[in-house]
Formats: sequence, structure tokens, C-alpha cells
Amino acid sequence: MTKKAKALVLFSGGLDSMLSALILKERGVKVTPMCFFSHFFKCDKAHLFAKDAGFKLRKEDFSKEHLKIVKNPCFGRGSGMNPCIDCHLLMLKKAGQIMRKEEYDFVVTGEVLGQRPFSQNRRALELIEKRAGLKGMIVRPLSLRVLPETIPEKKGLIQREWFYDIKGRSRKPQLALARRFKIKNIPTPAGGCILTDPVFSQRLKELFELKKNFNGSDVELIKSGRVFFKNNFLIVVARNESECKELLKKRKRGDLVLEPHSFPGPTVLVRRIKKSPRSEMIDCGIKLLLDYAKNVPEDPVIEILPFPKSC
Repeated sequence: MTKKAKALVLFSGGLDSMLSALILKERGVKVTPMCFFSHFFKCDKAHLFAKDAGFKLRKEDFSKEHLKIVKNPCFGRGSGMNPCIDCHLLMLKKAGQIMRKEEYDFVVTGEVLGQRPFSQNRRALELIEKRAGLKGMIVRPLSLRVLPETIPEKKGLIQREWFYDIKGRSRKPQLALARRFKIKNIPTPAGGCILTDPVFSQRLKELFELKKNFNGSDVELIKSGRVFFKNNFLIVVARNESECKELLKKRKRGDLVLEPHSFPGPTVLVRRIKKSPRSEMIDCGIKLLLDYAKNVPEDPVIEILPFPKSC
């Protein structure tokens, strides 16, 4: 090696990405683990596991770009609303931009050849590299010895014998490596993307059908509570005190927020999806509030909360 290599690692908080970072660190490569976050997944898990492994995690917000591909993916979706290939491609494109701007030598992923038959076969990996503008610049430590030679290898920045020839869906080789690196808290393979959740996916599908130009604020609103799409409105009924507080934080100008004044019941937020009279908003909100309230008196008093000036 003529110089100490500098690598940017896509770090999801899963075992494969953690092992990839540790393999490179062991060989003297300067490693920067990086986690992307959006409206649909966060970096909490990645932060905890990076800390356990002795890394300082870099976090990158790509919410706007990610929302665009969720609405209109090129490579389709999984079982829910998850456009996994498009999402991974976007991450690699962004990582490539950072790599060039900040003079990293290559990008690293925890991908394993054949682990996911659809997205991690040899042809798919080559296609993603090409479309991301990173042909030959992605290093996959767990499978590198069964993949074509990379540019960092040709430059002498890394050596093939440092890496592994893992392929297929078995997790045994990764678990053996985890023991060798003395990883105590082994993360589960399951990801934290809410787009794979059936309940949330159904909500997002309904929102998409009614409002093609939905935004991040709409996405945040349908993450919790009882969600209804009635007439031209998106209505959320809080289920507990915590969700009542969350609704107040998520409201925006033009939203209607209702609270029971003389009896116990939920906070209700009504948001217009299409142009409609305010009186209709109030009627829809009150009906749902009363449906989920308890011990409603004959003459219930319901308060319409004013929009706070500080907002």
C-alpha cells in the first residue's frame, strides 16, 4: 500500500455493514460509516451499533430525494410500498457524490452475493454500480473474492486476500465473523423501513390515490393514530395522550384540531386533501371524535384549537 486508504461505508446498523467496516478497519483503512435517513427510516439503530463497534457515525438526510422515488420508482416495489432497488441506488449515487467531493478512495457496502436473489445477484450488482456511476468503485468485503476485481485493488489500496468469499442466504459465516470480532450485540437482519409495514403501506397507498403530490408532512401525520380518509379529508384520531401531543406537533396551517372540553375523548386532526368547506371539515372531525369518546353528555362541548402564533 502506497497510502492509507479512505473508505465511505454505507452503514445500516445491520450485521453485514458492521462486519464490512470492521474488516477494513482491521487492515488499516480509514473508515467512515454513513447512514442515510428519511421520512421512512432513521439512524437510531445504526448509531447504537456504530458506537458499540467504536465508530463515529455520519448521518445524511435525503428525505426529499427519497420521497420522490417512493412516489415513482423505476424498479418497482417489494411486498409493501418499499422501492428497495431504487432506494439502494439513490444511496450509492449520493455516496458517490460525497466520495468524489471529499476525496474518499472508494465506497463500501455489506452486500453479499446471492443473499437476496432479486437485488443481490451478480447482474443486479453490476447494474447498480453502473447506474450509480461507481463501476469498479464499490468494495463488498464479505463477497469480494467471488466478484470481479475492483479499481481500489488495481491501485494497490486494498488486497483481495484480506476479504471473504461469502455467498448465498446462510448467515453462519457472518455469525462466525461476529464471534471473531467479539461483537456482543448482534443486530437482527430485519430492517427498520416503515415502508415494509403492511398497515403503514396501506395508509400510504390510500394517501397516494387521493393526493398524488403528498409531502413529508402528510407522511409524518399517518405514522400513528387511527387514520381515516373520508370525503376530501385526511383525519387522524389519537389513541392515547402521547399521540395527542404528537398530533399537535405535526399540525400545519390550515389543519383543524378538535378536542373534547366537557368529557374524556381523543384529539382529532383534520387535513384537507382537496378543496372543501371548513364546515364539512368540522362535521367529519366531530363525528369521529364522538365515535371514539367515552361518557359523552347530551350537550357535548368540543373545542377547536387555534393555530399557535409561534408556528
